[in-house]
Amino acid sequence: MKCPFCNYDGSKVIDSRPADDNTMIRRRRECEHCKKRFTTYERIENIPLIVVKKSGQREPYDRNKIYNGIIKSCEKRPVAIATIEKLVDNLERELYQIEDKEVSSIYIGERVMNELKKIDQVAYVRFASVYREFKDVETFKSELDKLMAE
Repeated sequence: MKCPFCNYDGSKVIDSRPADDNTMIRRRRECEHCKKRFTTYERIENIPLIVVKKSGQREPYDRNKIYNGIIKSCEKRPVAIATIEKLVDNLERELYQIEDKEVSSIYIGERVMNELKKIDQVAYVRFASVYREFKDVETFKSELDKLMAE
C-alpha cells in the first residue's frame, strides 16, 4: 500500500477492526519510510447485478428504485424508515447471494410485496397497484378480496 504522504511503497498494519456493520475492514497503517499513519478500508467487491425488466430490457440494479417505491407506498402509514431500510437491506443481501447475476424485476417485485404484506397491508395494496398495473377498480377489488381471504 502506497503512503499518501510520501508515496513510499511499504506500510505495516497497526490495527484492524470491522467497520460499517461488518461489511468492511478498517485498517490503520504506518508508512515504513516517513512513519506517518493513515487509514484504509477493505470491502468485498460486488459483481454488478443486472435486472431483467418485463419488457426484456436489462439495466443495472438500483437500490434507490426499490427504496423509493417502498417509501411511496408507505407514505402516511405507520411504517418506520428503519423498517423500510431493513427490508431493502435484506432483499439486497438475498439478491447478491443468488448465483445468477441477472434477476427478473418480477422476482424483485414479488419479494417486496410479500414483505410489505407482513408489514402494512395498505402499503402492500399501494405497491401492488403500481407493480401489477391495476387497470380498473375490479382488479383492485380482486386484490383486496385475496388479501381479506388470507
